[in-house]
Amino acid sequence: MIDPRKLFQLEGGQKRRKLALTFGALERDINGMAEKGMEYTFTSMTRADYTKEITKILLKDPKLTPKAAEELESLLKAEPFDELALCNRARHHLLAIIGTFPAEWDLIIAPHASPTDENGVVIKRDFFPGVCVYAEDIRSPFNIGSIFRTAEGMGADKVYISPFCIDPEQPRAVRSGMGCIETMGWERLSLEELPEDLPVFALETGGTPIDEFVFPEKGICVIGSEELGVSPQALKRCTYGTVTIPMKGLKASLNVGVAFGILMEKWCESLRSKASTPQK
Repeated sequence: MIDPRKLFQLEGGQKRRKLALTFGALERDINGMAEKGMEYTFTSMTRADYTKEITKILLKDPKLTPKAAEELESLLKAEPFDELALCNRARHHLLAIIGTFPAEWDLIIAPHASPTDENGVVIKRDFFPGVCVYAEDIRSPFNIGSIFRTAEGMGADKVYISPFCIDPEQPRAVRSGMGCIETMGWERLSLEELPEDLPVFALETGGTPIDEFVFPEKGICVIGSEELGVSPQALKRCTYGTVTIPMKGLKASLNVGVAFGILMEKWCESLRSKASTPQK
């Protein structure tokens, strides 16, 4: 945290960026998930008073809209005072001024349960061994980033991508991946090069409803391209079967990243259930 007097002395863009980071750090501290070294430690004022002081600095920003200023003034005067709400709204208004509009990657992320070193850096991922996904010909950088983010978050072991899949290191993919592309292990392989010792199944229409599908303890789930779905060649390789998400809508269509998220939750639910069942 930075002293409000020092924040006040900063200029323009530098002040806005520092304020945005400070409000974000305060949100984490209020939620009990402060990053190492970013805990609130000022003894000269309470955290609530600190939040009010830096909000007053933001209120002097000439680019803050009258409507945003009115909202912040109202939160400042509210009884009881809600410091989390003030931090959140102040940060979002700052991001709008800076040009980085609030989106899903701005959400507060809970501390990782994986082991960390003395500096709080994750040294080893926690995942389900052998739980893998094969992204076949995914074209959208946002979709491939979303797939990596879901795979990492749900505990997949590895992501395989097809020869014609978009590069996961494309800038927009990296952005939507929220650091998960760098964290996850991944490899570009053809269908023929997929590991022979893992069962392969597809997420596609016309298969077993997801609530009835018996997920393997280890395996590779193939998800197809946005336009064409899983290819006939891939379906032939999926000897473990096909799983389908039943839908009621007229379009009966889901974004591939969303569909993969539903699939991973069901697969992980199955794995957790098996792990908690006593062995006979």
